[in-house]
Amino acid sequence: MLALLFALIAPDWSLPAARPCTAAELAELTTPSAEPYRLLCRAVLEPGQTVRRRILIEGAEASGAGLDCRGGAVTVTGPAPTTRTPTLAIWSRRVTAEHWSRPTDVVVRDCRITGSIRVWGMGADGGYDDLRASSRTADHVARAQGAAPSHVTLEGLELTGVGSIPLYVGPGVTRLSLTNSRLTGRSDATAVYLDAESADNRIARNVFAVRTRREQIAVDGSARNAITGNRFALNGQGGVFLYRNCGERGVIRHQTPSDNQITDNVFTGAARWRPQTVVVGSREGRRAYCGQDRGWPFGSSADDGDGATGNVVARNQMER
Repeated sequence: MLALLFALIAPDWSLPAARPCTAAELAELTTPSAEPYRLLCRAVLEPGQTVRRRILIEGAEASGAGLDCRGGAVTVTGPAPTTRTPTLAIWSRRVTAEHWSRPTDVVVRDCRITGSIRVWGMGADGGYDDLRASSRTADHVARAQGAAPSHVTLEGLELTGVGSIPLYVGPGVTRLSLTNSRLTGRSDATAVYLDAESADNRIARNVFAVRTRREQIAVDGSARNAITGNRFALNGQGGVFLYRNCGERGVIRHQTPSDNQITDNVFTGAARWRPQTVVVGSREGRRAYCGQDRGWPFGSSADDGDGATGNVVARNQMER
């Protein structure tokens, strides 16, 4: 059903023109620097080329931008990537109090990326004030999704975490796909995080071998996602957890982790005594900060529960 939905939506999406990067732009991209390179075109590296700087794909003017490493690496010069300084950032930019300029139709493929990828809409400037204010309106889901990057393709990547979450899909991000990739290294939290109000994302045919402190994939108030055909090495941690992080930072979570499909995945290395591969409704309000969003008649302000409904969990396997 979800695949049909994607097929029905795709023909109506107007793709921006893809402009190849010039020789001068490619030379600047591949010149080591502590400053991020603002990518506004489609870059195709020569075999053996390496990008030794952070990459920023920001705003509507970056729609259609892309990077095909052809097996090459993307690393950083200087301090290790963090949540605020990821290796690759696909971000919206605030224009006015009511409008965010967002990139769409971004493609990154065949790259060996060390560090993290962060796709972020409202709140990409580092603060939560905009998210908090928007969450106090009844149409917050539509506002968050309209402000966030959409139609992002991550394909054939080797993503090695160095501490921060390797792939963070921020509030409101829609129609992102991570396919045919391998995630390794370590994370202080999860391997992939699907944040509140994000939807219609696809995580398929990947290998997860990240040493995490938590579950591999967090589905936090994110809906209609397909997590299918992946292989997870859990190392005693959890697999895919669906919940709603009620009240954190005072932001009301409107959407519930519902109508997701978690199918045909293989889990190895689960905890022997209490294996947790897929957990639907893993929190149900059991957090000290749930009361921080009280006072409004909708979302997690009205109900701290996860509200996880309509999820399909089928044909997954656990191997010892």
